[in-house]
Amino acid sequence: MATKPHLNLIVTGHIDNGKSTTMGHFLMDMGLVDERTIASHAAESEKTGKGDTFKYAWVMDNIKDERERGITIDLAFQKFETPKYFFTLIDAPGHRDFIKNMITGASEADAAVLVLSAKEGETDTAIAPGGQAREHAFLLKTLGVSQLVVAINKMDDSKYAEAAFKVAKEKAEKLVKSVGYKLENVPIIPVSGWKGDNLVKKSENMPWWTGKTLLLAFDDFTNPEKPVGKPLRLPVQDVYTITGVGTVPVGRVETGTFKPNDKIIVMPSGALGEVKSIETHHTQLEKAEAGDNIGFNLRGIEKKDIKRGDVIGHASDPPKAAKEFRAQIIVIHHPTALAPGYTPVMHAHTAQVAATITEFEAKINPATGGVDEQNPKFLKVGDSAIVKIRPVRPTCVETFKDFPELGRFALRDMGATIAAGIIKDITEEYKP
Repeated sequence: MATKPHLNLIVTGHIDNGKSTTMGHFLMDMGLVDERTIASHAAESEKTGKGDTFKYAWVMDNIKDERERGITIDLAFQKFETPKYFFTLIDAPGHRDFIKNMITGASEADAAVLVLSAKEGETDTAIAPGGQAREHAFLLKTLGVSQLVVAINKMDDSKYAEAAFKVAKEKAEKLVKSVGYKLENVPIIPVSGWKGDNLVKKSENMPWWTGKTLLLAFDDFTNPEKPVGKPLRLPVQDVYTITGVGTVPVGRVETGTFKPNDKIIVMPSGALGEVKSIETHHTQLEKAEAGDNIGFNLRGIEKKDIKRGDVIGHASDPPKAAKEFRAQIIVIHHPTALAPGYTPVMHAHTAQVAATITEFEAKINPATGGVDEQNPKFLKVGDSAIVKIRPVRPTCVETFKDFPELGRFALRDMGATIAAGIIKDITEEYKP
């Protein structure tokens, strides 16, 4: 299995456009979930009064609370293989409360599927300002997910009519283009998640469709080169205390390599230590590298010195901690307008910290990248701007140019993503 290159694939789209159903049926057609499991889901779904329509969705939604509410809460991880790749499938919640999980998911994704609906009116809601498909598409692009496939779902609803597909496809193209993807690189495929058309097998109900199935489109993704040659950057996701072992941080190596006996530094605390051991899925590793999710044991680091959101690097090349940075942001959602002094919560890699936008330097034309207005007084939805941001405490971030993995962030407030951005430069560094 490990011989194939590995890609993380995130599934996004508006609530009720059928993401979970589509991917659940896809996994069944791939032979990864047997008919029995699906049948038992169907019986259980009937009991909850949801009819059997949720039977495929429940493959992805395996948390009891999600089944009762019928929505996707946490990120469900499923694995599947195509002829070319080994994929980890991340099912991102479409529901607004859960968009912060979607952000943590997207920051780890190499490619994405955006599920829209061919059902009249559904795609309009999804791509309208404030719609989740629109929000997800902006986030994917800003967070650096450069490869995208669009699935136009619910083709069975319009009796597989080519005309219905064309209408939805046109809307999808507008959205994809407005966000900054090149249309020629984004396949748009008609599918039915409920009936299984064009997921793994070519649909017999759409003889007019000469393009690929979802499965074949996945093999057209390219495998991004792993940033192994860069300095080590390992954002800490959680820290556990295990009896007899001690402090065990967990995280994903974003860049570089990491091995036992390495001398490391934890930023922003500046605590120095040494790597005792590394493991992944209960297997000891001699070395971890970019892309690996690992747990590790450190010598000389106390629990108080390390927390979620910190970043580990080699002592010889410590991660940067910023008191202030310049960034380019795009405003995705706000009831009125943003003014300098606004303090939402910044989500960058695994860190979450309140941060004040202290200064609006310039409004940028998203299409040309040129300056539209110097020192704007306020920013509204759709605006792109260069701003200065000051986290309330020093936070580990890097410039997008040097470390894209640690150079992107989202700003959230009132349960919604207000803006997403990338870091241009660190204007004031923190030295412990």
